[in-house]
Amino acid sequence: MSFKHDFEPTSLREYDIRGIVGQTLHPEDAFAIGRTFGSLVKRDGGDLVVVGYDGRLSSPALEEQLVRGLRASGVHVKRVGRGPTPLLYFGSVAHEADGAIMVTGSHNPPDHNGFKMVMKGKPFFGKQISNLGKLAAAGDVVEEGAHGSVETVDLSENYLKRILQDYDSERPLKVVWDNGNSAAGDVLQRLVAELPGEHTVLYPEIDGTFPNHHPDPTVEANLQDLIAEVRKQGADFGVAFDGDADRIGIVDNKGEILWGDQILAMLARDVLRDNPGATIIADVKASQVLFDEVDRAGGEPLMWKTGHSLIKSKMAETGSPLAGEMSGHIFFADKWFGFDDALYAAVRALGVVSRLPGTVSDMREALPSMVSTPELRFPCADTRKFEVIREVAERLKKAGTDVTEIDGVRVNTPDGWWLLRASNTQAVLVARIEASSPAGLERLKGELVRQLEASGMEAPDFSGAAGH
Repeated sequence: MSFKHDFEPTSLREYDIRGIVGQTLHPEDAFAIGRTFGSLVKRDGGDLVVVGYDGRLSSPALEEQLVRGLRASGVHVKRVGRGPTPLLYFGSVAHEADGAIMVTGSHNPPDHNGFKMVMKGKPFFGKQISNLGKLAAAGDVVEEGAHGSVETVDLSENYLKRILQDYDSERPLKVVWDNGNSAAGDVLQRLVAELPGEHTVLYPEIDGTFPNHHPDPTVEANLQDLIAEVRKQGADFGVAFDGDADRIGIVDNKGEILWGDQILAMLARDVLRDNPGATIIADVKASQVLFDEVDRAGGEPLMWKTGHSLIKSKMAETGSPLAGEMSGHIFFADKWFGFDDALYAAVRALGVVSRLPGTVSDMREALPSMVSTPELRFPCADTRKFEVIREVAERLKKAGTDVTEIDGVRVNTPDGWWLLRASNTQAVLVARIEASSPAGLERLKGELVRQLEASGMEAPDFSGAAGH
């Protein structure tokens, strides 16, 4: 049977394949991903692909078609079943798989879904994804193999044992966990049952409709139930996950949110005790406070591009033991395997919190106080967004401005800094601003507006962007 398949172009993203189920993503796409990815594995001399799926209503049907496509390419498939994305990553490492694919919509709305891919233990992204699309459209796949086989494996026990191996707490803690009906639910409940201390799990049931709140811990509104429960119980801290549990959110003992860079600052000090002078990586959206804290703790701070695949690749290149993003992806490679895992990060955080001289809020309040905006997004056509960044960079350099071009433009001034970058996944420009005072924040907002207007963009609406 001849095979050719055209994907909806918008579904082929920088870091994954993703779309709206029934509109831009269909079971036929899942089969085509399996058929093409499996062919790439076979042509590279590989044979084993690990597959998992999250708790979304559409995930089982998509996973079934994905497996069909892989088997048609003649590969051996190990199905790890429903669970968090890090379980799939762990399975890929544990079984030394040639490839791995997770069916997950991550933190997106319930009617969205997608596929995160790994090839030979490394992220499969960028040009690799666009190449997969081209191969499918051309029908450039291996002949249909009759020998593709499948087995179902339960990795959860080994995964939990390995996480608990790195539990290192000096005292039992009281912790509230907000599963948010995410795919971590079953594994999370078994994990906390093994941990000393008092543990409360909110919304442990896996439910792809997310009836209680959306599973995205970077949005303040989604953390309100966790904040209330931490305050009510007088807990040491609270933990939240996104839909597939590769991103973490933390609130302190007062119910105040620790943002991604503050979480990383807390963890970095601990990692640097055992790895003095090590490189700690954070994305360009992170606070200058974080980079200064890493430096103060004897580490080598490295600012890098936003995107979990890009960060993982840079970690492998530099030998960094720890990295993180503002979005809550935390990557440990000192004792762990270098992939983003919110369950593992939470267990490591338990140890760090137990060793703090005071509370988590004491640690947060001791960090230099800055005012910043949340992540700001402005519509900008895909055909124009990178051009705008080039124009802005050119004007800034001509003016002799202190500008970093790692990922977009990050402009450093005596007031603080502002960032403008093109999203790799959406038709938007992304901005963030941080200053040492409210007046400085206003001045930096003005600078950003002037640059956008000079490139023919509408001035953004900053209402509600006072930040934290």
